[in-house]
Order: sequence, then C-alpha cells, then structure tokens
Amino acid sequence: MPDRSVRHRSRTALAALAVTSFLGTAVLTGCDSGADRTTKGATAEEGRRPAAAPLWDRSPESVAAVGDSITRGFDACSVLADCPEASWSTGTDGAVRSLAVRLLGTSGAAAHSWNHAETGARIAQLPEQMALAAKEDPGLVTVMIGANDACRDSVRAMTPVADFRASFEASMRQLRSAAPKAQVYVSSVPDLKRLWSTGRGSQLGKQIWKLGICKSMLGDADNLGASAVARRAAVQDRVIAYNEVLREVCAKDSRCRDDGGAVFDYRFTGKQLSQWDWFHPGRNGQARLAEIAYRNVTAARPPG
Repeated sequence: MPDRSVRHRSRTALAALAVTSFLGTAVLTGCDSGADRTTKGATAEEGRRPAAAPLWDRSPESVAAVGDSITRGFDACSVLADCPEASWSTGTDGAVRSLAVRLLGTSGAAAHSWNHAETGARIAQLPEQMALAAKEDPGLVTVMIGANDACRDSVRAMTPVADFRASFEASMRQLRSAAPKAQVYVSSVPDLKRLWSTGRGSQLGKQIWKLGICKSMLGDADNLGASAVARRAAVQDRVIAYNEVLREVCAKDSRCRDDGGAVFDYRFTGKQLSQWDWFHPGRNGQARLAEIAYRNVTAARPPG
C-alpha cells in the first residue's frame, strides 16, 4: 500500500489534470460557440440581403416599338393606310389586345407606350428609330424589321446579309448608348413565302399586289415556272439569313430576347391576313402576333 505522501501527490496530480481538462474543454467549447455564432450571423445576414433582381424583367412598365408596316398596323383597318391602334406591339384596339395592353392594361398602354415604326422601313432606318425609342427611356423595346429588306423590286435589290447585320448592330449600340437598361424583344421576320402561298388564293389580294407590294416575292403571283420558283426561294433564303442575324446579334446582349423563330414559323391563314391586301396581318393576325410576343416576354426562360 502506497504511503500518505505518495497518495497526496497522486491526488494533486489528478486534480491538476482535471482542471486542465476542464479549461481545455471550456476553451474548445468557447471556440465552437464563437464559430457557430459567426456562421449563424452570416446566414442571418445573407437572409436579410435582397435577392439579386433577374436580368430579364417579365413585367416592364413601358413599351416602345420600332420596325416597319406590320408594327404600324398597315392595312389592318382600311386599305393602304396605317392603323397603329391595331399594332401588335403598342396598339389600343380591344380586338387585338396588344403586347402593351397585356403588360400594362389599357390605360397604361395609352400612357406608357410609343410606336416609332414606319411603313416601308428597312434595317438601315432602324438606328434612327432606336434613337427615338431610347428618348422615352422604355422598359422594353420591341423590334420587327426585315420584311422590306427582302421585299424589293428584284432579288438583286435585297439588302445584303452583311449590311443587315451591320445595321442591326448599329441599332443596338444606338439604344445602349442612351438606354443601357432597356430590354429588347426581337421578333423574327415572317415567312414571306407562306404569306404568298396563302394570299394568292384571293383575286382581290393579287390585284393589290400588282400595285407593287413585295415584288420580289409576290410579283407574277401565279407563275410557277422555274425562274419564278427560284426567285421566291432566293427571297425565302434571305429571310432565313436575316432571322439568323437577328438571333445572333440579340444573343450577344444580356437584355435582349428573340422569339426563337416563332413568328416565322406561325402559319397565318386567310383569317389572320388583311382583307385588303392578303399579305399584311389584319386585326386577327395582329392579335396572334401580340399573343406570341406576350408569351415570350413573360416566359421564365427565353424560347428555344
């Protein structure tokens, strides 16, 4: 049996070891608690931070339109005349329910939408239209352009693809210089060959076509000879090329969204075409364009 001095030294050593263990545990616990508080604090702080706003706003508060006769509602209400109230983009016609009306309501569309499109406009005029649209500081700019670049007196007179690209790039730069946060919705150019195929069943329509509407596609409408077929195919190929340019240029801009070819793919029928020229969209066709635009603008993700 150990003597008393040995037992005393043993008890002293055990007591010191216990104290050391306790202090070590306390220190470790304190470190863990501090780390836990820091983590919890960071988590709480992150929870208080507002979520980053999505780059594409599906509820823009204003709309400006640029483009050509389709966006001006040409031949939608009366023969050979603009009818901007029937425009798919900014019109106020209740039968159409334009994109602006669907986004802003009727009164909101009247107060906060602007139509800078021009009948007969080609892509070379788009930078000027974009400059006008930018002055409105719009939440969204809609673009539908290119039909008149293909609709010329001859195939040779169509706008070259390289020039089309340069003009659209210049248009986007023009907008960005004055309205860097404006969103852009780009519609594809309609399928002009399909419009020819649908509209040539109307004798009245073909008489109007003879006044000079889109000669490259609609001229000599009933001619199915090899040269006429080749001419229409060349126009069709050019429209497809234009749509590819619109898609590619738009894809380089984080605030731009194209329609994924939806308008080009849409199968217009006689019900959707103007009763005066059987080529431009009538009110029904304008309403279909508005539906396509609204679906794509408000989609969580871009088409395609």
